Amino acid sequence: MNLFLLLGAAGLSHSLFGKRLIPIGTVYDPFVCRGLDALNYACYQDARFMIVGTPSGVTLAPEGGAHQSIGTPLIGMSQDGLAAFEPAFADELAVIMEWAFDYLQRDGGDDRDERTWLRDETGGSVYLRLTTKPLEQPLKRVDDDFRQGAIDGAYWLRKPGPNCVVVIAYQGAVADEAIAAAGMIGEIRRDIGVLAVTSADRLNAGWTAAQRERARGNPHAKSHIERLLDPLPGHCAIVTVLDGHPATLSWLGAVAGHRTIPHGVEHFGQTGTIGDLYRHFRLDRNAIAASVMALTIGKQAAIERPALFP
Repeated sequence: MNLFLLLGAAGLSHSLFGKRLIPIGTVYDPFVCRGLDALNYACYQDARFMIVGTPSGVTLAPEGGAHQSIGTPLIGMSQDGLAAFEPAFADELAVIMEWAFDYLQRDGGDDRDERTWLRDETGGSVYLRLTTKPLEQPLKRVDDDFRQGAIDGAYWLRKPGPNCVVVIAYQGAVADEAIAAAGMIGEIRRDIGVLAVTSADRLNAGWTAAQRERARGNPHAKSHIERLLDPLPGHCAIVTVLDGHPATLSWLGAVAGHRTIPHGVEHFGQTGTIGDLYRHFRLDRNAIAASVMALTIGKQAAIERPALFP
């Protein structure tokens, strides 16, 4: 609570004293919940700061349930005035932090960006949910689709083809499990997409804002996630996975009406290795691949024998 009070006070220096500070605080991710009242009022007063929750989730497996966060991704999505990110790789984090230091200092109007339908010019605070789990890093990526996608909330790590049967959408530390699952089933189902989600918060906010804009009479309003999922055929399914509450990504199926199976954590964790806990909560590559295979077998049967699957 004292940490968030300090971040909030320092984050108001521009309005109190005419000089801007950029305070950055770090805390174990589950303990974000201890300071929610101060966090909420800091955002309400338009304080500007960066909070880093790390380590997070059941990925800090040996420490047990008391240190394992479950609902913090949903807090990041629901807290007004706070842009929440959960990158998996260092190059994603670098791009996001470069954008964030500018975002923290913005003081524009409430007009929405017609590309994403987000109010980025307004500015706000930033929440990074990170991990101490070592991950093999990809080769250097500098293309515009990657950089802009990491900021907007998602990009295609493996772009789907025209006959895509399933998409694996992951966020955060489980990146290696999602990528490995796609590789395991690649020989059987070649047309599989892998969607790297860096911010469920920004994806969801843009999607709901675009829907409101269409309801107001602008049929051309389209969010970033809608553009990403538009090319997918109707029979494509989505398997989502993150080390957090599954509701964080389960809404992706509602964007274009794709069947979705969410993987995540809903109960207090056990103590063990990361592998033990990933298997227990079905966050591991075998569980993801099993869900993919179950979906693709059912979908292929539906395509070949539609009369049996009304």
